[in-house]
Amino acid sequence: MKQLALGVQLRADAVFESFAPGPNGEILAALRAADPAPLWLWGGHGVGKTHLLQAACAAAGNTAAYFPLHRALGLPPRALAGFDAAGLLCLDDADAIAGDPAWERALFRLFNDAAELQTRLIFAAGAAPRALPWGLEDWRSRAAAATVYQLRELDDADRIEALRLRAAQRGLELPTDTAEYLLKRMPRDLPSLLAVLEDLDQASLAAQRRLTIPFIRDALEKPAKT
Repeated sequence: MKQLALGVQLRADAVFESFAPGPNGEILAALRAADPAPLWLWGGHGVGKTHLLQAACAAAGNTAAYFPLHRALGLPPRALAGFDAAGLLCLDDADAIAGDPAWERALFRLFNDAAELQTRLIFAAGAAPRALPWGLEDWRSRAAAATVYQLRELDDADRIEALRLRAAQRGLELPTDTAEYLLKRMPRDLPSLLAVLEDLDQASLAAQRRLTIPFIRDALEKPAKT
């Protein structure tokens, strides 16, 4: 079974070890457990839903598949054919197909077939299954049967830990005072902070400098001066 669907590549940094759980430790444990029961993760933008789905695929290896449903709107529902035979199937952005009868029927069939084949299903969406505007009642009941977890946003201490983990994954040392400096001066949502860290990583490689506060201050001010 291929790990990729629709030409989507798993991010190399999307592994469990680079995820700062914060208040989401129970979810991380559930994803790592061998329990085959279907899971449904939901939460707002930037809380780590895609990261965790791709980390689950990375941990499962070649028996796993990742299928982002937000890209499925241009594809027929038969694009799901064969994925029920994966050992693990992670379906991202499940709310993107809510209200589409053909796709809901496809998910209903997939859910039933996966149960027979003992394929583990993990869904991610912006809302809990009972809160989504499904049109097919049979699929609504199947979706509601999954174990539901809400991913919570990280507080400042956990955001710093997330930055530290991502920096370490890149081979960088990010001192706590430097991370705090970023948190005070950059947008506080985690995707924005991680994007800034990626830019700083490139800048530090080019300059052969460590991520000190003076270096970061100069790097952040340089675009504004040019």
